[in-house]
Amino acid sequence: MSDAASPDITPAAAGAPATATAGGATQETTTVVEFTQVGKTYDTGYTAIKDVTFRVDDVPGHMEIVGILGPSGCGKSTVLRLIAGLTPQHPATTGIVKVMGKPVEAPGADRGFVFQDYTSFDHRTVEQNIAFGLECRGTPANERLELARDWIQKVGLDVKRDADKYPHELSGGMRQRVALARTLVLKPRVILMDEPFGALDPKTRYAMQDQLVALSREVQATVFLVTHSIEEAVYVGDRLFVFSNAPGTILQEMSIPAPDRPARVMQREPDFLDIVFSVRDLVEGLEMSDRAGT
Repeated sequence: MSDAASPDITPAAAGAPATATAGGATQETTTVVEFTQVGKTYDTGYTAIKDVTFRVDDVPGHMEIVGILGPSGCGKSTVLRLIAGLTPQHPATTGIVKVMGKPVEAPGADRGFVFQDYTSFDHRTVEQNIAFGLECRGTPANERLELARDWIQKVGLDVKRDADKYPHELSGGMRQRVALARTLVLKPRVILMDEPFGALDPKTRYAMQDQLVALSREVQATVFLVTHSIEEAVYVGDRLFVFSNAPGTILQEMSIPAPDRPARVMQREPDFLDIVFSVRDLVEGLEMSDRAGT
């Protein structure tokens, strides 16, 4: 990275251009996820988010990973669950949430969710866990098991060694790989990730970040990643949304240079750390000014 690769920090905006230029030709883009003045107030009276407006377009040949940063309790997970159509966050109290141009009415196969906790079926093997969604979809047994074995390898596990293991026989990192494979094998259009690597050791976390970047491109998915790690958000993210304290709203949006080296290498380099420090200064400054009401 060089000075030219510093983050492009811009105020939060309502949307992006409806067309993109590639190879001198203008191509139409599709809006993948759109929030328009979205707010969520629970029955208790607590307001998690307010006036959240953004748009993420599908630019041909460029799938985005959107990192969501902000203080605890600012509504980051609420945003993910509104996109997913999961209660009690869904439906929004105010505003409109759209996925692929249509209002979100319920969960759907076009959206996959990877949670912080290691979600798996204890009575199913690794292979069976990964194939579960395909089974629900009605995919023939031979085809779904072949796809499951393929994704076992893609997330860095070994078919012969790991396919027949049960969740209690796996490390935390291995279980999270299974959760990622179970989501990606369905090739969802949108992948929602809520602190998926937070409990992993640094070495495993680096590896999972690299795999996320590579595999999201392979399945041509737009990713929304909630994380408390600025280093992680800067490494994997093409764009960052910085949220205020609750009720959360987007205070800043910024573009980040795409990673071009492994996480364990890039995240130790001075140029990368310069970007991390600049983002951290921005986040901390926004938090301080928000608390002060300025």
